[in-house]
Amino acid sequence: MKPILFEFYFVKVYGYGLMITLGIIAAIFLLSYRSKKMKYNEDDIWDMSILVIIFGLIGGKVLYIVTDIKYIIEQPSVLKNIGNGFVIYGAILGGIIAVYLYCKKKRWNTLSVCDLLVPSLPLAQGFGRIGCFLAGCCYGRVTTLPIGVEFSRSPFAPANVHVFPTQIFSSVFDFMLAFFLLWYSRKERKKGRVFSLYLIIYSIGRFLIEFLRGDPRGSVSIFSTSQFISLFIVVIGIALFNIERIKANLRK
Repeated sequence: MKPILFEFYFVKVYGYGLMITLGIIAAIFLLSYRSKKMKYNEDDIWDMSILVIIFGLIGGKVLYIVTDIKYIIEQPSVLKNIGNGFVIYGAILGGIIAVYLYCKKKRWNTLSVCDLLVPSLPLAQGFGRIGCFLAGCCYGRVTTLPIGVEFSRSPFAPANVHVFPTQIFSSVFDFMLAFFLLWYSRKERKKGRVFSLYLIIYSIGRFLIEFLRGDPRGSVSIFSTSQFISLFIVVIGIALFNIERIKANLRK
């Protein structure tokens, strides 16, 4: 693909970085547009967005270090590349922590804000996966099917090997999820329903796509690290979706 999209004088514009930037911008503007309808203060939403981005980047990096600690101990130089090595579940957790802290400060309902925020998340992820495709990271297993692609200039994927375009699969899935959540949230729902659906659907999709991934990554028993985490996230999402029913049964 094209890790470097183009050069402007002495500045190199990397496809991955550009797509991440576009994803963040699109996500923030979508959040800003939706928050105005919900009568939130625009400045507060932008402040929260910045906090979510910072915590998300930290969370994604920390979980990457935790899951690949053996490799990092052997090759500590990989940490010099700040833009390389993120785990999306760590970023999601970091973002949730940021939302909780900000909501606590503003005395907002955390679940309501999560419902407001969450359609922006798969939208940003969709752009990010296009960036992965341009860079060649997160590539798929070797395949003989005609839908396979070959990378020739990627610093990550093996050169001239026919592999599944898992990045594109993920990107299409993420964009579809974003549109579904926007559609679902058009009607008034119980607090936490939109957020919990994101957790459930994204985790199931990620679990399935992981079977096609061929890049080196952490594992837990027969599962990849992301698949292992996905199992717990699905359970959490289902519990959150039915939280009122669970509370009612506990009161009996």
